[in-house]
Amino acid sequence: MQGPSGSGKTYSSLLLAHGLIGNWSKIAVIDTENQSADLYAHLGPYNVIAIGTPHTPEKYVEAIQICENAGMEAIIIDSISHEWETLLDIQSNMPGNSFTNWAKITPRHNALINKILSSSAHVIATVRSKQDYVITDKNGKMVPEKVGLKGVQRDGLEYDFTVVFDVNIKHQATASKDRTGLFVDKPEFTIDQKTGEQIKAWCVDNHASENGNGSKSLIDDFEKGLQFIDAIHACKNLDELRKLFNGNPDLQELYREEFVAKKNELLNHQTFRQNGTAKR
Repeated sequence: MQGPSGSGKTYSSLLLAHGLIGNWSKIAVIDTENQSADLYAHLGPYNVIAIGTPHTPEKYVEAIQICENAGMEAIIIDSISHEWETLLDIQSNMPGNSFTNWAKITPRHNALINKILSSSAHVIATVRSKQDYVITDKNGKMVPEKVGLKGVQRDGLEYDFTVVFDVNIKHQATASKDRTGLFVDKPEFTIDQKTGEQIKAWCVDNHASENGNGSKSLIDDFEKGLQFIDAIHACKNLDELRKLFNGNPDLQELYREEFVAKKNELLNHQTFRQNGTAKR
């Protein structure tokens, strides 16, 4: 769930989570926004766990684990942008080679992503968009309007989520990524509990098997998916990535975004090494 400040990301996430679960007491908000999650207590008795500065990935991982241990079925990370901003700040203050220092930072970020992907609960993460203003015509007058731009997080974060909603300042959402096929190419809409119910129905229908082992099928498919994503991330060069891609034609389309992201990462690394060698 990404959008500018004031777009309603927290409120929308709560409604979405309730549509998924149907029980406020099984919903937890990991709050990094100075207890802003408490503003919507009138909706129902959901749970809040606040984490303070610095917003390190380890604190997020610990908070997710606490929520899981407490039996939460939906976890809202509000917001995950603070984690990346904290890592950028840590990296910028580290002595030595900037590129080498990323080798120490990236595993910490990946640990959080892996925790989200392997969580036993539905995970909804809010991402703050960089803000900008455009001049629009309203009733014959040119007035500035706040719009959301790129999300404040590491590039490629959206590849790890099933659905990515972009919410504007008018609280209207569109899906910039949608593996469910429920919202792609649809006009702007307001996220509510029915949105969560639609996703829940898709989860059940997509993973249910004819022999009644829908839950087992869901777990098996999920674990296989995690293993394949790990295999993509583990590729050390373009040849390894190409071999993995060509060797799994049935998975190429499903994980195309992950393949593209890894390819770009390897190309950037290759370019950096070439430039560094040329300078030496």
